[in-house]
Amino acid sequence: MVAYGAEQRVRLPALRAGWVTQTFVHWPFPPEAVQALVPEELVVDEYEGAAWVGLTPFVMADVRPPGVPAALPGLPTFAETNLRTYVRHRDGRDGLWFLSIEVAFPLMLAARAIGAPYNPGTLDVSTNGDAVSYSGSRWIGDASYRLVVRPGDPIEPTERDVWLISRWRAYTRRLGMLWETPVEHEPWPLSDATVDVLEETLTTAAGLGEAPLGEPVAHFSEGVRHVRLGPSRPCVRGCVTQPS
Repeated sequence: MVAYGAEQRVRLPALRAGWVTQTFVHWPFPPEAVQALVPEELVVDEYEGAAWVGLTPFVMADVRPPGVPAALPGLPTFAETNLRTYVRHRDGRDGLWFLSIEVAFPLMLAARAIGAPYNPGTLDVSTNGDAVSYSGSRWIGDASYRLVVRPGDPIEPTERDVWLISRWRAYTRRLGMLWETPVEHEPWPLSDATVDVLEETLTTAAGLGEAPLGEPVAHFSEGVRHVRLGPSRPCVRGCVTQPS
């Protein structure tokens, strides 16, 4: 089981931001199909016998280094969309593995240094009445997506909701090494969401050729405003984050 609140403190963040206007769309997949897309140091985490892949578009707001207040004018705010799955390290610690990351702010491509699979593109997030729309297309290649959801009433997260949405570290791989990036933020405030439109080629571009095992599960969140991303560290003899 994973924790709904952050599992560790990030006392010395490398980056601070808000993650807002976020939608989570998840599909169950055969575990072996997803395992083929992650490095050998990681095992796909399963819930009720399935691996889960999430499409998570959002707005990354007020991106800044530590010590800079969120109220400072001119801080970068831009759209990002992640395609992710859920994994465990051989030491048992759970986390995220990104199959792809679409971003509308080219400076984020610096994170490729630790293997984060950023792809620059044209992304848009907009609200029309009670509908929230997301779209994006890569500058290189033809991967794209379009998603329209209608947020519903706030919910109390179920065990599955917590398992899908609350993860507190991300793994990447670069230069023959596995890296870990810890994250801390307040628990996600969640609502149900109805999917009106869902068109995407990101899963195929990531190498996931099999059909999902079921219909997508969707949630919406207004977001979290106090995100603290810790420095990424190589997992040479196991992954160790900053102490609590």
